[in-house]
Amino acid sequence: MTFLKNISADRQTDKELVTAFKESGDINHLSILYQRYMDLVFGVCLKYFKDAERSKDAVMDIFEELNRKLKQHEVDHFKGWLHVLARNYCLMQLRSPKNMKTTEFNADFMQSGEATHLTNEVLEKEKTFKHLAQCLELLPEDQKQSIHLFFVQKKCYNEIVEITGYEWNKVRSYIQNGKRNLKICLDGKQS
Repeated sequence: MTFLKNISADRQTDKELVTAFKESGDINHLSILYQRYMDLVFGVCLKYFKDAERSKDAVMDIFEELNRKLKQHEVDHFKGWLHVLARNYCLMQLRSPKNMKTTEFNADFMQSGEATHLTNEVLEKEKTFKHLAQCLELLPEDQKQSIHLFFVQKKCYNEIVEITGYEWNKVRSYIQNGKRNLKICLDGKQS
């Protein structure tokens, strides 16, 4: 993707080339300027489209859009402005109706008024929760209370110390031992 190159124009700043283009309308000034940042524009397009061929086409389309828009806008920092222009172009292309994916509506996926059947996974979770509640009841009172405050009520160790009056190290120990005992119970072993 190369345009005509003017060696003397290569030494001009972006701002000078923008001004020259706006004053003369000569597309050669714009092509020299655009060539400096063509890789940047291609990279932006590739990021959004994830397709090299589509990105190459977009680079050419963005040049055409640049030719129209640069005449209408006051641009102080061409590189940043071009980046935004390229990004917006890509986003608009991705949002266009031809890129929207539609799916046919299937009424079978809607919840009906009839009772729905519970899956095996839901039943298994319910069984595990019941077993967990039974195991929790088997714990010594200090472990049960500490586990409940920590996991159910989301209290920190310091808050548990204030509520129960237990020492901080004891709270930590009760929670660790309670977790271990619950695991043993849930695995079906005797505690």
